[in-house]
Amino acid sequence: MTERFLPIGIQDFEDLRTRGCIYVDKTELIYKLATEGKPYFLSRPRRFGKSLLLSTMEAYFLGKKELFKGLAIEKLEKEWIEYPVLKISFGVNSYENNERLKSRLDSIVSENESRYNIEKKSENSAERFANIIREVSEKFNQKVVILIDEYDKPILDALYTEYEEQNRQELRSFYSPLKDSDKYIRFLFITGITKVSHVNIFSGLNQLDDISMYEDYSGLCGISQNELEHYFEPEINALAEKQKMTVDVAKETLAKMYDGYHFTYDVEGVYNPFSLLKCFKQRRFDSYWFDTATPTMLIKTLEKKPSDLLRYTKPIIIQESAFKNYDPESESILPVLYQSGYLTIKDYDNDSELYTLGIPNREVEKGLFEIIIPKFTTIATDDLGLSIEKFRQSFIHADIEKLMTLLKAALADIPTILKKNQCENYYETVTHVIFRQTGFSVVSEFQSIAGRSDTVVTTKDSVFIFELKMDKGRPFEEVAAEALAQIDANGYADRFAVSGRQMHKVGVVFSSDGKGMCGWKVK
Repeated sequence: MTERFLPIGIQDFEDLRTRGCIYVDKTELIYKLATEGKPYFLSRPRRFGKSLLLSTMEAYFLGKKELFKGLAIEKLEKEWIEYPVLKISFGVNSYENNERLKSRLDSIVSENESRYNIEKKSENSAERFANIIREVSEKFNQKVVILIDEYDKPILDALYTEYEEQNRQELRSFYSPLKDSDKYIRFLFITGITKVSHVNIFSGLNQLDDISMYEDYSGLCGISQNELEHYFEPEINALAEKQKMTVDVAKETLAKMYDGYHFTYDVEGVYNPFSLLKCFKQRRFDSYWFDTATPTMLIKTLEKKPSDLLRYTKPIIIQESAFKNYDPESESILPVLYQSGYLTIKDYDNDSELYTLGIPNREVEKGLFEIIIPKFTTIATDDLGLSIEKFRQSFIHADIEKLMTLLKAALADIPTILKKNQCENYYETVTHVIFRQTGFSVVSEFQSIAGRSDTVVTTKDSVFIFELKMDKGRPFEEVAAEALAQIDANGYADRFAVSGRQMHKVGVVFSSDGKGMCGWKVK
């Protein structure tokens, strides 16, 4: 087989093409953007190919036709006009305070002044930026292309600190010339993780076209199922062979691990490209997205409002305005979780105009839960792997006494970061989170004809049906018996009667005062 090169970590389009790396062709969409509009905004999670997208646009607008040989845009574009390009990136530094941001802005304008031989006429970065746009356009007798990557990083780096608002105001000032420079601009494309309200950051730039939830551009970043099978067939085969599984099973596992991102409703999902490439490189299924860097924004969000994170481990039904824009004035962490990729669109109801959001795939779920479990249980981060393996072995051997003893120890007391009235949701959610980490099928609030159980876990040989109850001051025996009776009365086990698996019904009782598990009964 001809040697194939995976573009892991390569964000420069020219470098990727000259190296002969595999490139998933997005140039038809780039041509569509370039010919149908001018000022665009796109938000996507980290490691989704935003920087490579902007680099591809840069090469296109610089007229580097030779780099696009064999790609869709080679036939679509007839003129290949060369435009001056101003490319701005905030990915090179961290911006925990305002001085670092000011230093970076000074570097950005200085680099472009030097590149285009523009005289420095002010100490103000925004004024210098406006002057660069105007003079470059006049010097080349051509409108300017402006590409801004990771525009929001200075805000996210300072999230929930006194410098967040300072950095936002600094960026608002820096971007202000874009509106008045419209006649000099051929194309403007801005990317980031979050969409900060335009009122707060792009003051006056009301014509900016936010394509983040456009159906036509839902696959602009990421890899679709068709693209996966078209571009990576040899890698899929090699992965299947290494893992000793069929190609079909390998595809199913890839989908469960890395697919499932939907940036609008009723569209094909996309894979996380970074995780996919890493999986092909190592020929092993693993959580690569979380391993690349500490999810700083998630950690900061968790520290800000820790109890809310439990709410989002299960699907949530919400209106678009509640997750589309990040508003610094709002206390909600939902926009941060959605826009950074920890939640995605699962469904949409046309009648109610409500979205269902949920965790996109197993990789994100695993990484998210590994952060949540040590925060909300007695299980330490260092002991997490060993502890989860003990739970897994207990399920495999149907050792319910050991299983429940482990769970009781993990949920000794309700954490101090939670309030007593959150007990029921806490116990149900963390039980679900721990059980999910075992890798077995776990369904919470499993629906039957007569009602729904709290949690159902299925292994190869067994089905475990858990009914969780709060004691509310009543005797343990009474509440446990009620839980088991509810399992039988509502027919939770009927669906699994013909499966041939051993059935285990467990009534679990928790303290309404936040004192952990009172006990359990098995039937």
